[in-house]
Amino acid sequence: MKSHTNNKVVIIGAGYVGSTTAYTLMQSGLVSEIALIDLDIKKAEGEVMDLNHCLSFTKPMTIKVGTYEDCKDADLIIMTAGPSIQPGGTRLDLAKQNSQIMTSIMKEIVKYTREAIILVATNPVDILTQVAVESVDYNPKKVLGSGTVLDSARFRYLLSQHCKVDARNVHGYILGEHGDSEVAAWSLTNIAGSPLESYCDNCNSNACHGLDKEGILNQVIHAGYHIIDRKVATYYGVSTAIKRITEAILRNEHSILTVSSLLNGEYGIDKIAMSVPTIVSSEGIHKIVELNLTDEESKLLKKSGDKLQEILNYIK
Repeated sequence: MKSHTNNKVVIIGAGYVGSTTAYTLMQSGLVSEIALIDLDIKKAEGEVMDLNHCLSFTKPMTIKVGTYEDCKDADLIIMTAGPSIQPGGTRLDLAKQNSQIMTSIMKEIVKYTREAIILVATNPVDILTQVAVESVDYNPKKVLGSGTVLDSARFRYLLSQHCKVDARNVHGYILGEHGDSEVAAWSLTNIAGSPLESYCDNCNSNACHGLDKEGILNQVIHAGYHIIDRKVATYYGVSTAIKRITEAILRNEHSILTVSSLLNGEYGIDKIAMSVPTIVSSEGIHKIVELNLTDEESKLLKKSGDKLQEILNYIK
């Protein structure tokens, strides 16, 4: 992997998430080149023009409308292409439609590279991460989804609001499906190293009326729906999560993030892509971290895997 001052990223999809990701990466100074690919070439051209007009305020870089040939020397390919769920549509319909799109995109990518890291952000992200691997037999260590990185950030934010502390001092994970069956790892959640239950017991805040775990998890699960209901799409949060994952890859950080990847027996789950704590590096998936969950958390995680398997069976 090249120095982080000389990295090329290809973004496939110039919609809300793709264009905002390009803007976020441009501001970050992480990359030297961004190629933006979209079936709507005029849309891609407009986004690239707008972004290029910012370059006198940022670190030097190249931003251009790309083609699949740009994948040939890319370090990272970010997938944001595909429609979101529409009114009256179902998750199953979306999974089937976007899995077909993902398969066609992967077939184009492997004409030019099998070395680039693939980061999937299109929903349903766990299903599409698995489709990206299996459709063209891509190295599963080089394919990861944005998973529950954003969900975990939402979880930490809500706990920080409840406990009146900086979100950066709250540590906790949302695991499993990026969706309705995701699991809060309450047993691993801590504030500044203190287990959440201990912290709450010693808080002595008159304003606190107890921790509503179910309510907080429901807010995390439904956050995207609430945002979409109010502003059509969610893109700031996911693009920032993508930037964080990109940073871990391009800087070879070995950071632990809840990205989605194909599990092979970890947590008792096999041949299913889902989110668990993972060491992310320039290799992509460096290592799955198996943490000690409670029996109930393990049961819920396997149940989440079963739900994903049902969707896979449907689209296959």
